[in-house]
Amino acid sequence: MTIQWYPGHIAKAERQLKEQLKLVDVVLEVRDARIPLTTHHPQVQEWVGSKERVLVINRVDTIPKVVENEWRTWFEERGETPYFTNAQQGDGVRAVAQAAKSVSDRVNRRRRDRGMRPRPVRAVVIGFPNVGKSALINRLLGRRVVESARRPGVTRQLRWVKISKELELLDAPGVIPTKLDDPQGAVKLAICDDIGDAAYENLLVAAELVELICFMDDSFPGMGAAQTLKSRYDPDPFASSGEQYIHAIAESRYQGDVERAARQLLNDFRKGLLGAIALELPPI
Repeated sequence: MTIQWYPGHIAKAERQLKEQLKLVDVVLEVRDARIPLTTHHPQVQEWVGSKERVLVINRVDTIPKVVENEWRTWFEERGETPYFTNAQQGDGVRAVAQAAKSVSDRVNRRRRDRGMRPRPVRAVVIGFPNVGKSALINRLLGRRVVESARRPGVTRQLRWVKISKELELLDAPGVIPTKLDDPQGAVKLAICDDIGDAAYENLLVAAELVELICFMDDSFPGMGAAQTLKSRYDPDPFASSGEQYIHAIAESRYQGDVERAARQLLNDFRKGLLGAIALELPPI
């Protein structure tokens, strides 16, 4: 399957972001809890350099608690502290604010040690489109200052937002690599709507979602996502290929309209109507 995206404003924003990064003390990297590895931009380490980084795994409400715990352990074993949030509802955001405050204190302590005056710490929030960066900023500020919606491409330009006397945040548009070497990763981004302006066949992406759900249920017994599919749409997803499953839904519900069936399945997943479903597990 070929997935083609058109970075457009994102390419421009990335160039501007690289310039602003020179002024930044700390990077808040936001990822999608459903696909936390795929939503790690390969250039983040290069952009962060020696700056401090706070890792935020957003949309934790979209994955089972047991999977969240698996990811927490996996990151901590690698020396990272993940902050799991549901920025839409505000869950976990206080811990992110405290982490940013700790960084602020360390930065200004170093400034004082060098004989410099303290100043507001500058942070940037980066991540793929639609992972919840603007919602996180609004929660950190305690009011709606930047536009936020569960769709990609809402933030179109860089904007500084003053969170407090100690912290200023740069809200940046979602950035995606010009090219992804991992085709499966591109499919996951399309499934989760984390890819911005893109062109792909809904049937093929929805079929991949069905097969991914079956694979995840096999890999992590107890998730129960495949049973949710069967209960909601009736056909058994284990009894056919993903594409055949979409065709079966189309025949039983939409007078054979396969495109409509594919779009409905993807929208149901993206809206959380299929329950908490993770599409990635920590590598063994």
